[in-house]
Amino acid sequence: MAQKIVIFDSTLRDGAQAEGISFSVTDKIKIAQVLDALGVDYIEAGNPGSNPKDLEFFRFFCGKNKNGRSLKHAKLIAFGSTRRKGIEAKDDGNVKALLESGADAVCIFGKSWDFHVTEILNATLEENLEMIRDTVSFLKSCGKEVMFDAEHFFDGYKKNPEYAFAALEAAQNGGANALILCDTNGGCFPDEIYEIVKKVVAKFSVPIGIHTHNDCEMAVANSIVAVGAGATQVQGTFTGFGERCGNANLSAIIPGLQLKKGYNCIFPESMQKLTETARFISEIANISLNKRAAYVGQTAFAHKGGMHIDAVAKNPESFEHINPESVGNTRRNLMSEVSGRSTLLKKIQEVRPDISRTSPEMAKIMDKLKEQEHKGFQFEGAEASFALKIRKLLDDYIPLFELIKFKIISEDIVNNSEHTNATAIVKIRVDDESISAPRDVIAAEEGNGPVSALDKALRKALDEFYHETLAHVKLTDYKVRVLDSNDATDSKVRVLIESTDGFHKWSTVGVSPNVVEASWEALMDSIKFKLIMDKDKRYAVFAY
Repeated sequence: MAQKIVIFDSTLRDGAQAEGISFSVTDKIKIAQVLDALGVDYIEAGNPGSNPKDLEFFRFFCGKNKNGRSLKHAKLIAFGSTRRKGIEAKDDGNVKALLESGADAVCIFGKSWDFHVTEILNATLEENLEMIRDTVSFLKSCGKEVMFDAEHFFDGYKKNPEYAFAALEAAQNGGANALILCDTNGGCFPDEIYEIVKKVVAKFSVPIGIHTHNDCEMAVANSIVAVGAGATQVQGTFTGFGERCGNANLSAIIPGLQLKKGYNCIFPESMQKLTETARFISEIANISLNKRAAYVGQTAFAHKGGMHIDAVAKNPESFEHINPESVGNTRRNLMSEVSGRSTLLKKIQEVRPDISRTSPEMAKIMDKLKEQEHKGFQFEGAEASFALKIRKLLDDYIPLFELIKFKIISEDIVNNSEHTNATAIVKIRVDDESISAPRDVIAAEEGNGPVSALDKALRKALDEFYHETLAHVKLTDYKVRVLDSNDATDSKVRVLIESTDGFHKWSTVGVSPNVVEASWEALMDSIKFKLIMDKDKRYAVFAY
């Protein structure tokens, strides 16, 4: 059987320390449940002694009134520090809070760098070792599984290897179930990690874990080489976010170890949920998942160059290191002027199988695509807009609504307010099969700026006709790029909008010297594509 590597997820604790991240208790519960379903072994949920929110989370799963609520596989970890100096562990308030959390397992961090002991803790070296041993021993005597995080271990080892080892020995003597080596400052390189971990594994009898940060963009590599050196536990956050530059990214480490190195990290059947889980956690955290993230990113298996796409069509191994479906991702052939005729043909044939390479429509579409990209459109990031243009060029487009006119009224900025309200008035003509004749509709709405107001006004105008279809549609990203800065304020801008209905995501584009008009074009395309996709499921191929 494949060797087991224990996966320890710290998204809810270390990840929550990232700039811009603030989980509610409900958020933390949802993330814990999805990580449990994936097969993660330990979920570090927070420090019950530091804030009421973490304490409430532990009560939900571990309290007296949990009403049968529990995780099916993962163990919850309560996180805290060694006791304070000058007091026994049994009398330390933070240590008591770990016990009161009800968690079966705890992770204790303590100093392993002599510099931190004397300069930060203001303790003697011997006092620190006793703090480690006493805390671990006390928690073990209370029936807890205890892991010891040796904070700043690698920096400490490089400065004073004897003392760094002494800190590990104190934890082992106290009965620690595992010793975790922390690259807390994130400054180590893989060769250093490998050599040091190998020495630790050779000296200690308890399992060794690795906890790395990404300050040198090495966290994933450092985690994987640590396993190669004998570590059997990997700590990280699921999408890599965390303090400063982030933590080791488990959504890259897990498939790297399991699919490429043959280790057993999570349930084999869960590997195909990897991309879905990464996107779910990012959505809960209210951050955009890095599109270029390995394995789970939107562009991880995206191909643009015509020769690349042609090679992948013949044999995916030519330009893909794994099968995208093995991690729940999908291959995407991007639409652009360099994609080549075969790429366009494949996309088009999914909705119009009768079109061939020599069809006159193909030449028409290729010419239009190049013309549009010359004007500044970028369809490789806006496949939904491309789908609408294909439909129009194939004379297969019946507009469900069209703009007659719109007007924006902006309020004056008062007292340097961060919010500038605007009112949008739109007039559209709706021509749907559910009504006997085209109808003009006028709607007005206020928003935080003109684009927000336009979005709300358009939805209000369409609500009577397409309420169920558009009820769950929302914008998830909005980007503006100046195309030629030499023209200063007269420059064209390209607006890219990403939308979702909770199941699919799609992107649309607008280009104009007027940022409001470019935004309106992208907004209309977003709504039109959703309406078309719901009527003709084949067009879902242009979403992701």
